[in-house]
Amino acid sequence: MKHKTISLLLMVAMLLVVGGAALAQDSVTLEFSQWWEPELPEGSFRALMDEFEAQNPGITVELISGPYSTTRDQIVAGAATGTMADVVGLDGAWVSDFVKQGALASLTDMMSEAGYDGSELAAQIQLNGATYMIPVVNFVYPVFVNLDLMEAAGIENPPTTRDEFAAAAAALTNPDNNVYGWVLPLSTEQPNGIQNDVMSWVWATGGSMMADGQPNLVGNDEVSSAMEYIKSLWDAGVVAPGAFAMHEQDKVEEFTNGRVGMMVDSLAHINLIRERNPELNFAITALPAAEGYDGPRGLPYASWGIGVAENSEHKAEAWKLVEYLMSADVNSQLSSIAHAFPGNVNSTPDYVESDPLFAAAFEVFQTGTLANEFVGLPVAETLMREFEEPFQLYLDGDMTLDEFLTTAQDAWMAHFE
Repeated sequence: MKHKTISLLLMVAMLLVVGGAALAQDSVTLEFSQWWEPELPEGSFRALMDEFEAQNPGITVELISGPYSTTRDQIVAGAATGTMADVVGLDGAWVSDFVKQGALASLTDMMSEAGYDGSELAAQIQLNGATYMIPVVNFVYPVFVNLDLMEAAGIENPPTTRDEFAAAAAALTNPDNNVYGWVLPLSTEQPNGIQNDVMSWVWATGGSMMADGQPNLVGNDEVSSAMEYIKSLWDAGVVAPGAFAMHEQDKVEEFTNGRVGMMVDSLAHINLIRERNPELNFAITALPAAEGYDGPRGLPYASWGIGVAENSEHKAEAWKLVEYLMSADVNSQLSSIAHAFPGNVNSTPDYVESDPLFAAAFEVFQTGTLANEFVGLPVAETLMREFEEPFQLYLDGDMTLDEFLTTAQDAWMAHFE
């Protein structure tokens, strides 16, 4: 009996060892690189990942989080070296470049293999007939206005036209106190200021930088008018200093610290602003339009997009995470805590009812039309940079308007021929 008992115990021990090894072998760790976690209430995104792990035993999610610019640099480096995280947060402007490098896996193939019905997805970013990015949540870029600074300057209401904006910016500017009317990030390292803060003035008045799928900068009255307007603000000294070296996060910091009266910015940063300066009294309004324009305001937007790396060894598990984030309930939760518009058509964020500031943003959204012509264009970030470099020279007076737009148009056309 004793020998039989010992033998039985040995067999059980061996089975436990083998079983444990098998479980260890089957466990998967997904790296998820994104800039979302720092922009959400502390612990909220990790809680969603914990819920995913509970629903998917054997899959662990390691969040690689950082500011937008840092995350972008990491993902760009990973794309070039084949070392991307399994799952990556994406800006639509990056997708074309990454697909050309072969860095992103086809989500169309993954959806097909998983038998997934994509009809619930509000949008899919496709190239060559395949989806490479799914917008998880969408953020509009309205104007943020410091109400206390406005009141101190004797301005009763946020501006709705370009003339009103220029007048407000002048009244808000007080160089002796290091306060300026408007902030404009134009760093060529992170050139999305062209998309969000510059070309948005064209879109706000229903204009376009394209014609028949081709760049249309030269001889385009809508583009010329917007650039001349920005130059007038620059020459008036109402733009915060250091614009040529400024990144998006620097812009947000200036506004949060009360050094800027107005900025064009993403709704994603409302939580961040409130956390860093709970006393800041600010409002949301649509981007001002040119005088006489009474059509729907073009509203810049950006998405927290998601993709899967081609170099990932765990694509099936990575897709499970994507599918989880796009499910109606989870997408409702995420869009609510991010104060964004959901990527699932059946999701409903709760902030519209509970937060007056976001209710105002939702009204801006409902009365406007989403506009971002850079999404899906080839080498979108390069296009922004090639516009930004002569734009800086134009602002400094080293190029005429025609020279600036011709230089940018010629550079852009090289990518479309």
